[in-house]
Amino acid sequence: MRFMILVRATPETETEASTLFGDTAMMAAMTEYHDALARAGVLLDAAGLKPSAVGWRIRYAGDRRTVIDGPFAETKELLAGYTLIQVRSRDEAMEWARRFPNPMGAGASAEIEVRPLYEAEDLPDALTRPSM
Repeated sequence: MRFMILVRATPETETEASTLFGDTAMMAAMTEYHDALARAGVLLDAAGLKPSAVGWRIRYAGDRRTVIDGPFAETKELLAGYTLIQVRSRDEAMEWARRFPNPMGAGASAEIEVRPLYEAEDLPDALTRPSM
């Protein structure tokens, strides 16, 4: 089972020269956490995301696509990073998520969200069968 641990953005993560990179204690805790995931063989990928100012969205309306350049105002709707893990159960994912270091630094307000990914067995057979 794959799970994505999503780090919610804050006004601080939305600045290009984020002070979070200067928080050596938080960076060390995050590095140690990801190293522990790797040693356990459950880490698939992890990365921080650059601010929304350098990103864009594509809005679909019928057959039309509209490109909307960042930045985006509502940081509570944005992501600052992710960690992708593959574990045996929801309980194991919960154990790892509880160990996730505070992504904004000790004592700061922060939020992570954990979501399971769809797996092939979750999809209808027609979507997983190769077409001939």
